[in-house]
Amino acid sequence: MNKQSVIVELIIKGMDCADCARHVKATIEAVPGVIGAIVLLASQKAVVRLDPTKAAPADIHKAVEGAGYSVVTSETEHATLPPLFGQFTRRILTLFGVVFGAVLFIVVIGEWLGLLEAVTKRVPWPVWLAVVIIGGWPVLAEVAKAAVRRKITSHTLMTVGMLAAMAVGEWAAAVIVVFFMRVGEYVESFTAEQARRAVMDLTAMAPQKARVVRDGAEVEVPASEVKVGETVIVRPGEKIPVDGEVTDGQATVDQATITGESMPVEAGPGAKVFAATIARLGSLRVRALKVGEDTTFGRVVKLVEEAEANRGDVQRYADRFSGYYLPVVMAVALLTYLFSRNPLATAAVLVVVCSCSFALATPLAMIASIGAGARRGLLIKGGKYLETLNRADVLLLDKTGTLTFGRPRITDVVTLGALSEEEVLTLAASAERYSEHPLAEAVRCKSRELNLALLEPERFEAIPGQGVRARVGGIGVEVGSCRIVPDAASIPAVAELESQGKTLLFVLSDGEPVGVLAAADTLRPEVPQALAETGKLGIRRIELLTGDSELVAAPLAESLGINCRAGLLPEDKIAVVKEYQAKGHTVIMVGDGVNDAPALAQADVGIAMGAAGSDVSIEAAHIALMREDWSLVPELLAIARRTMGVVRMNLVFTACYNIAGLSLASLGLLPITLAAALQSLPDLGILANSSRLLRRKE
Repeated sequence: MNKQSVIVELIIKGMDCADCARHVKATIEAVPGVIGAIVLLASQKAVVRLDPTKAAPADIHKAVEGAGYSVVTSETEHATLPPLFGQFTRRILTLFGVVFGAVLFIVVIGEWLGLLEAVTKRVPWPVWLAVVIIGGWPVLAEVAKAAVRRKITSHTLMTVGMLAAMAVGEWAAAVIVVFFMRVGEYVESFTAEQARRAVMDLTAMAPQKARVVRDGAEVEVPASEVKVGETVIVRPGEKIPVDGEVTDGQATVDQATITGESMPVEAGPGAKVFAATIARLGSLRVRALKVGEDTTFGRVVKLVEEAEANRGDVQRYADRFSGYYLPVVMAVALLTYLFSRNPLATAAVLVVVCSCSFALATPLAMIASIGAGARRGLLIKGGKYLETLNRADVLLLDKTGTLTFGRPRITDVVTLGALSEEEVLTLAASAERYSEHPLAEAVRCKSRELNLALLEPERFEAIPGQGVRARVGGIGVEVGSCRIVPDAASIPAVAELESQGKTLLFVLSDGEPVGVLAAADTLRPEVPQALAETGKLGIRRIELLTGDSELVAAPLAESLGINCRAGLLPEDKIAVVKEYQAKGHTVIMVGDGVNDAPALAQADVGIAMGAAGSDVSIEAAHIALMREDWSLVPELLAIARRTMGVVRMNLVFTACYNIAGLSLASLGLLPITLAAALQSLPDLGILANSSRLLRRKE
């Protein structure tokens, strides 16, 4: 690859179907100096890699506009969009064509019933021709441009069918074809807009304004103009415009746009907050750490927009088939004429085709699921990962930070004397009050859960490798490992707690043992139910992969009813993934996205837990769960199953329609007017079926 290449992004208007996107891609890649291009129908965007010494963005703009589309940038938006007069003229022509087409359609129906034959015969052919040209002008102009480019579209075939009807004097039929060509054009545009809806809804959540402190005063600026390090003021009910750290204030923050979690969180000084989340019941001063597209929300939007480029096998096959479909239809039309010598039957074959439906059957469902998933905190980087999830049968799991919380918690408090559990914890937590050790935080966390009132320690001292020593309420307190208790092994319950893989802290009061605290990294409460649900969704084998010892990992795996491999290094986890893949299994790997990045990348689908705010997690995995919630894993599998079910229904419906339509038309059993009317049916069917994925509420 050229090391001097640059990437240019273009916003392109006028793409209404997958065929349009393919045409734009071919047009861009034909420009000298362009190395490659990805064209995204849903976000109306082209991502182009070019050699700046051989090509400039202006060359690409010119090529795209020459192909009949418009390029829009923030600087040239008004210049590249059609002028007001052009829009007004197009609307008038459209209204004229629709009204006259509808009226004449009614007239023809009346003629079939034998009521208006006299009326239709009195209409001179120049009037019919004028209606065809005026009503069908936008589509006819598009067909003409395609012909100049040596391209054949479904509108090209309909136009040939219309001309065939005119050639044999069936002017009313030609007008009706024009009418439904316009209807079909609107249906295609509407379908494409619905495909973009998931991305557009997500983009609309982005904050537009920000209130920053500059030169001692509050200034309102566009969110994109906030600079890293600036202080942002967020008032109650406003969207937070940056990723940052709270420096002052207190607020309840609704993070649903990032994590999909409906329950708000409390944010105060030192808390991390994300762009596009909403401050409620309070105000904040936030120091900007990431702005614009670099925020977590900005990265999510960009990845969702570009997810369309990661196509699965089903979508690639459909795209390939749709490229061969129009030549096949032309061959069927030719054979129909050769055998029947019936020009109207031949025209009906050309009119009834719906080539876009094959290309839309897969991406419409994929885009709907990806966009809807992003709003629930599921960042899916492409349709191919939904397709792969649908056939996955092996689930491999990291332990620390994935199945468990990733931090120690006090699980047991054993008293050894006259003191109660609360008194032992109060002494230990008071002595550990200023310790920075993770186990000290676990002790303090347990005391907070029980609402214990801690005492101020005196003469606090940390003893490396042993624990802490302090004076609490006139009592000498020590908290530490077995090294501070010479005969620790003889204390009741010690052997049992150690056999469970727990870390023990001994509490001494004036040199005498008064209690034992057991700490462990605890299982997330939703994990057992989530794993049971994954089994119902087709996962046949679940295995825990961890670097912890067998003593710690085995009891956890046994309690969950899954297999376990302990003491693994990162490269060992990759070897396990490859082992399953070599046996023909489709592997899902779930990890925290940091230590497990190599295994996540090797798996057929890598899922990172708790990726909100983590660039490493978002980049490492194929799918990122924005919050640490195991219930999202079976939800992902269910989404994949539903999505592929919708895709199969779309493809079967489209295939049945086209086979039936072509068969009836070639046999002369489908009038050209009815063929034109039915031409938009597959698009509408696919739209209605795929929209179920957008409307579904979890």
